[in-house]
Parts: sequence; structure tokens; C-alpha cells
Amino acid sequence: MAFLRDRKVRDVLWQAAGAIVLVALVWFFVRNASENMVKAGIASGFRFLWRDSGIEVPFNLTGYKPSDTILALLWTGIVNTLLVSAVSIMVATVIGFTVGLLRLSRNWLLSTLAGAYVEFVRNIPLLFFVLFWYFGVLAALPTPRESLNFLDVAFLNRRGLSIPTPNDATGLRLALLAIAVLIAGQWGLARWARARQARTGRDFPTWAVGFVTCGLLPILALVAGGAATSWDVPTLRGFNYRGGFVLAPEFVALFAALSTYTAGFIAEAVRGGILSVRQGQIDAARALGLAPGRIVRLVVIPQAMPVIIPPLTSQYLNLIKNSSFGAAIAYPEIVAVFMGSALVSTGQSIEIIAITLAIYLTLSLAVSAFMNWYNTRHRLVTR
Repeated sequence: MAFLRDRKVRDVLWQAAGAIVLVALVWFFVRNASENMVKAGIASGFRFLWRDSGIEVPFNLTGYKPSDTILALLWTGIVNTLLVSAVSIMVATVIGFTVGLLRLSRNWLLSTLAGAYVEFVRNIPLLFFVLFWYFGVLAALPTPRESLNFLDVAFLNRRGLSIPTPNDATGLRLALLAIAVLIAGQWGLARWARARQARTGRDFPTWAVGFVTCGLLPILALVAGGAATSWDVPTLRGFNYRGGFVLAPEFVALFAALSTYTAGFIAEAVRGGILSVRQGQIDAARALGLAPGRIVRLVVIPQAMPVIIPPLTSQYLNLIKNSSFGAAIAYPEIVAVFMGSALVSTGQSIEIIAITLAIYLTLSLAVSAFMNWYNTRHRLVTR
């Protein structure tokens, strides 16, 4: 037994023993649950996914119909979850970074307002935010006949936001292609500018050019593409608007709640990351004659990002999981349509819960992997 004195061998044996115990526990619980289901006469398996769902989903982007399968219903819930999560993450990041910078502002009013916002958000349950936006804000909107009119093409009321949809999207596709080309060109220009600056020390107005190529020109492309496209504009018929696309109030309420709530936590992560940058780095940048904006962009933010990204990743993961609060206001995300309606319809509780857990786990691991890759790629090289 002399080989047991080797530390590496002992580590491998302990890890193997732990893995065996874990597999045995999982096998025991699965077998026990299966036997209990058989005794209770409960059907098991995943064949129920191909049954007709018969469940109505008022807001979906997949073309789902009640005559489709439960698998199609699950996909609709996934798409709705990804939609509200992705949009909320983008808006929460912008608001969070802005509020975090304002908290460090020398302007007393801006700093105080930002601090009050953060403290209010961090001490209020998220469910309150969801219910506030749904019942307190959107429920106070006018009826369809008294809708808020936006240039006679979009109409906001308590039943949602009705917006026009293109009859032929050829012009918009060309506009999106032009925007993709502009973004690729700006990315290449930025790489060339960084290489030239490292080689010669000469600066290039990358941000000014980027404002034109990624700001003004895309807007002009979208305007031109929209002008060349025929649109299905919503019109008031009877007691509601017909035509176009209706952005459900449940989506708007959940999106507003998730983005404003998560932004408060992101703001604190941003503030902590910026405060971690040594004052000597900022003083050295000032001594070189850099403007305050360039100091923040070129010196402070790059050094703060390694500190910001780990808690930022946690907030992104929390936001994705918190999208399940949409079930409280009947937004058709995964929990509402699958763990709610589909479970009641089929009774396949174990399978449905396992599938839902696997979906959330997959989404969380994907976001974590991307953020870890981003953190590694943009990590500062130090000695």
C-alpha cells in the first residue's frame, strides 16, 4: 500500500469515491421516485412533449398555436424568456453604469439622487417592482379609444403598445446589412488605430468616427429602409386596435421591473470597481494632460473591469432567473407556460420540473462561460 503515500494518488481516489457516492445518491432518488410513480399509477417519460397542448399563449414570437405540441409551447416560453432577459440585460447595464458613475460625481445633487435610487432598489423586493409596474403604471394607461398617439403609427393603452409591422422587409434587410458592414468597418478601423498608436504614438479620433459610422449612418440607413417599405399600421376597429404587432403590457411591466431593479445592483458593482483603481493612476493620467473623459475611458474603466465583471455576471444570472416572476402577472415565460399550464394539463411534474431546471442551468452556464471568456480576453497584462 505504499502507493497510498503519494498525495496525487490519494487525491484521485478521494475524487473517485466522491463521484461514486454522488452517482449512487442520484440513482437511488431516481429509482425511488420511479417506483413511487408506478405504484401511484402516474405515467412517466417524455412522450407527452409531442401531445397537442391546447393552451392559448397571448404573446408569442414563434407563431405558436394551441393546436401545436407541448414541445412548441416550451419553445415559445424559452423565446419569451430569452427576449425579456436579453432586452433587460442591455438596458440594466446602461442604467447601472450611468448611475454608478453618477454616484461618484462631484455634483451633490446628481450623486445624492443616484445614491437614493440605489438604496431604494436594494431594499425593495423584486416582486413589488413587478406588481408596481403592472398594476401601478400600466393599469393607469387610457383605454384603447383614448390611446396615447405617437405620430399616428404607434398607440399606447392599457392593452399594450400597438406598433406597425412591415409587409415586405426587403428594404429593412438591406438597411441591416448596411449597418453590419458599417460596424465591421468601424471594428477594423479601431484595430488599425490601436496598432498605429502603439507603433507611432499618434492618436486617431476613433470615437468621433464611430459616432458617425455606428450612430448617424445606421439611423439614416434605417430611415431609408423604412421609407422604402410598406407597413401594416394598427387601426382602431371597434374596441381595440387591429393590425401591426401588439407589445403586451405584461412584457413591458416585466422588462421595466427587471431592468430598473437590476440596474441598482450593477451600479454598486461599477462604483466598487472604479473605487478599486488607485488614485495614482488617475493622477498620472492627469499629469499626461488627458481630458477627464479620456481618463475615465482609457485609464479607469479598463482597470476597473476585472473587478466589475464577476459581480456583473452574477447580476446577469439573477436577472435571467428572476424573469420567472413574470408568472405573477401572466407573462408567458418558461415557468408560466411550462411549469404552470403544461404541468396542470399533463401532470408530468417530475419531467417538467427537470426540463425547466435544465433550461435555466444551460442558460446560466452559457452566460457564465461568455462573461469568463470576455474577462479573460480583456484582462490587463501585468508582471
